[in-house]
Amino acid sequence: MQNIPQIFAHHWAFAIFSISAIGLCLAMLLGAFFLGGRAKARSKNIPYESGIDSVGSTHMRLSAKFYCIAMFFVIFDVEALYLYTWAISIRESGWTGFIEVSVFIFVLLVGLLYLSRIGALDWAPIGSRGRVQSNPSIYKMAQQRQSNNE
Repeated sequence: MQNIPQIFAHHWAFAIFSISAIGLCLAMLLGAFFLGGRAKARSKNIPYESGIDSVGSTHMRLSAKFYCIAMFFVIFDVEALYLYTWAISIRESGWTGFIEVSVFIFVLLVGLLYLSRIGALDWAPIGSRGRVQSNPSIYKMAQQRQSNNE
């Protein structure tokens, strides 16, 4: 079993790093505590954003679609990061990398198709979906105008 000086001799760099990191954190916390302002006022704890005083409650209920769209954005945005790194190393990855990226894109397209099929990307209200129908009277008027012009 090694004693403390031998362990410190083997790991002196990590010990110095750990001590300095803890010391820096403590120095910042103590500095903020002693140098920070302590003014108390009525308007100190009121939310203030972009130069506009907030109106109403901040506890709003949002539709789950907002969260779904945010998650879809993150998922498909991360795809762009992977494709960018693949595009940078395209020569090194060769045909194997091309096939892997093709499978990756295919899986993402299947996921996007699935999301559109189940209606996760539809923002229209439920009552107005699928009600777009042609108006036959418009076609009759257009045919009458065309026959009158001839």
